[in-house]
Order: sequence, then structure tokens, then C-alpha cells
Amino acid sequence: MSNEAVDFEYLEGFAAGDMQVVTEVLALFQGQADGWAPRIDRADPADWRDLAHTIKGSARGIGATALGDVADKAERGDPSMAPALGAALADALASIEGYLTRIGGG
Repeated sequence: MSNEAVDFEYLEGFAAGDMQVVTEVLALFQGQADGWAPRIDRADPADWRDLAHTIKGSARGIGATALGDVADKAERGDPSMAPALGAALADALASIEGYLTRIGGG
């Protein structure tokens, strides 16, 4: 188990080692995250649970377990969890950037 915020071995296994699929999935996640980040900061109570649920599913889908766990707690909580969710998202994105750089896909 590494200290990475994303379990890239999980994602690579899920994609059957197809690195083009891995990089496409990560690019989609990054694009989604660009939309989530400002919504987390605004922490609109009306859509908080939906936002946290969406982040949870996407995070778990790519192997970002720590982010998925924080999003799960946020989904059951309220917008006061915005700082923790934003920090976990930033950690996952930094991990993705580092990974893409290492594999030459970033």
C-alpha cells in the first residue's frame, strides 16, 4: 500500500493494463473535478449531498479511496465538511498529476 491518494494499481487492473484507458479515465476525472471544486467552496446546502455523492462514486471508481471516504462522510453530513472534502480532492488531483507525469501522460 503506497501513500498515494489514488490506488493506480487498482485502476490499471480495472482497465486491464490499457494505459490509454487509464489516462482517459483520469482526464475525465480531472475535468469533472474542475467543476466540483468551486461547488465545494460555495457549499450550497441545496445540492451538497448530490455533490458529495457524485464525488464519492467517481473517486471510488478510479481508486481514490481516501477521497471516496471523505465524500461518503460529507454526503451524510453538511457543507461544514467542505474544507475536508476540498483538501481530499486536491490530494487526489495532485496524486493524479504526479502519476501522469511519471507515465508520460500528463
